Amino acid sequence: MAPVKPYRSIPIRECGEALTIIPRDAFAFYDPHPYVALGAPYGDANPWMLRPRVLYALQRAQKKLEAVKPGWKILMFDAYRPNAVQAFMVENELKIQAKADGLDAANLTSAEREKLLAKVYLFWGIPSEDPQTPPSHSTGAAIDVTLADENGNEVDMGSPIDENSPRSYADHFATAIDDARKIFNDNRELLNGVLQGEGFRRHPQEWWHFSRGDQFGVWLEHGLGNDKFAIYGRADLIKAPA
Repeated sequence: MAPVKPYRSIPIRECGEALTIIPRDAFAFYDPHPYVALGAPYGDANPWMLRPRVLYALQRAQKKLEAVKPGWKILMFDAYRPNAVQAFMVENELKIQAKADGLDAANLTSAEREKLLAKVYLFWGIPSEDPQTPPSHSTGAAIDVTLADENGNEVDMGSPIDENSPRSYADHFATAIDDARKIFNDNRELLNGVLQGEGFRRHPQEWWHFSRGDQFGVWLEHGLGNDKFAIYGRADLIKAPA
């Protein structure tokens, strides 16, 4: 059974913005895209897409980064992720966790599968065909990003994207006293600072994940129990103009 994630109860009032391509010259990109390389079922979908207002905010964040770190770029790891890809990646992570525990992912008992999924869902959104509970990335309003320096080298954040461990928690190095670990935290806070200033909200357990205008982002910013709503639902359900 999937865990209850409170942000999924936030109402969605879809604004209707169609996905738009992220310009290749504006940012740095993982190439090839990590999940495409794994064989994730994107079909005709392009993973390098976002909603227009989310993209504009990301571009503004890039300008802020350049102002304090000339030559640095936001490094795109992932953006739009159809629900089928979300399901594929959850199963991929389950296989990784099964192998780490010495289990055969193809022959798990129900209890073993539930235990592994509980760990998977600490970091991965729950796949859902329900329009009211979309995974963040399927809305086109979530990004997984890091930083590249002026030489194009990926900046060290202290853990790789998608690592399923406490090192991935955004504040894991916040109380570090040695210089190397302090740098990890400084880099994470630099990334968070330029994005948060443009309305993005960081996942507390994933230093790389930021949302803006989806259920998760609204929940991080406002919590529950108010009249706030998300403006982005599943992007693939938007109907093209007649």
